[in-house]
Amino acid sequence: MGRILRDIFSFGDRPFSERIGFVIFIVIILAFPWIVESCYARAVMIKFLLFALFGLGWNLIGGYGGQVDLGQAKNVGFGAFATALMMSHWNTPFWLTIPAGMIVATAESFAVAYPMFRLRGHYFAIATLCVALVWKELFIFWDWTGGARGIELQVMPGVNFTYMQFDSPIYYHYFIFFLFIAQLLYMNWFRKSKLGYELQAVRDNEEAAASLGINVTLTKVKAYCIAAALGAIGGSFMTVYYLYIDPDLVMPMDLSILIAMTVMVGGAGSIWGPIIGAAILIPLDMYLGAWLGGIGRYGIDFMIYAFIIMIIAAREPRGIWGIIERARRRR
Repeated sequence: MGRILRDIFSFGDRPFSERIGFVIFIVIILAFPWIVESCYARAVMIKFLLFALFGLGWNLIGGYGGQVDLGQAKNVGFGAFATALMMSHWNTPFWLTIPAGMIVATAESFAVAYPMFRLRGHYFAIATLCVALVWKELFIFWDWTGGARGIELQVMPGVNFTYMQFDSPIYYHYFIFFLFIAQLLYMNWFRKSKLGYELQAVRDNEEAAASLGINVTLTKVKAYCIAAALGAIGGSFMTVYYLYIDPDLVMPMDLSILIAMTVMVGGAGSIWGPIIGAAILIPLDMYLGAWLGGIGRYGIDFMIYAFIIMIIAAREPRGIWGIIERARRRR
C-alpha cells in the first residue's frame, strides 16, 4: 500500500526542473480565478483543464500504448449521457453517475476491443473512428437518449455539491481542476505500474514483448478499456457544466480528433505532453476564433490553427515535449 501511495504522489523520477515547473503550474491554476476577472478567460481555462483531462486519458492508449484511437468521443458521450439520463429521469446524485458512465464505456470498449485489435496502424485508427460515428448516429435516432434534441438538466439554485451545479464559474474551475489532478496522479501511478511497463514494451516492439511472456492483445485491451473509463469522466463533467447535451456536442468526430491532436502536439507518451498540448491548442483555438470571427474573417482561424499543427508535426513528430527533450540533451 505504501509503495502504491508513493508511486501516486511521487514525481521523484522526474528532473528537478520539471517538478519546479509543475509546482508553478499548480499555483497559477489555483490563483487564476482570483487574478483574472474576464468571464471568457475563465471559460478558456476551464476548457483547457477539460482537454488536459481528456488528453491524459487518451495518452494511456495513444501515447503509452502507441495505438491511434480516433474514437474517444464515444466514451465522452457514454459518460455524458449516463450522467444526464440518471440525473434527469431518476434524480440520481452526480457522484453516482460517474461510475455508471465509466462502467458503460468500459463494457462497450471491452466488447469491441478484441476484434479491433486484430487490426493495426491506420486500419485500427479507421475502425475506432467508424465505431464512434456509429454510436453517435444511434444516439441521434434513439428516443430514450433524447435524439437530436438532446437532454436538458433541471437547474438547481445556488451551490449544490450533490448535483454539482453552481451559480459561479469559479466552482466549476476548481471542480475540473480536482478531476484533472486526480487523473494526473492516476497516470503518474500507471506509468510506473506493471501494466504501464508492459504497455510501453508492447508499443516499442510487440514481438519482443511477446517473447518476454507479455500477452500483447490482453495488454492492449486493458489499456483501451481504462482509457475509455477515463474519457467518460470528462463527459460527466460536460453534462453538469453545460446543463444540456446532445450527440453533436459530446460525440462529434471533431472532439475525437482534437483530443488526439492535443496529445500528439504536446508529446505522446509523456506525462506532461497532454497538458502542454492543451495549453497551446485550446487558447489558440478559442482566442483566434473569437478575434478573427469578430472582424468577419471566418475560417481563417482554422487555417492558421491547422498550419501551426502541421509545422509542429513536421518539425518534431514527438511533439513539443520532444523538442524540449532534444534541447535538454544538447546542454
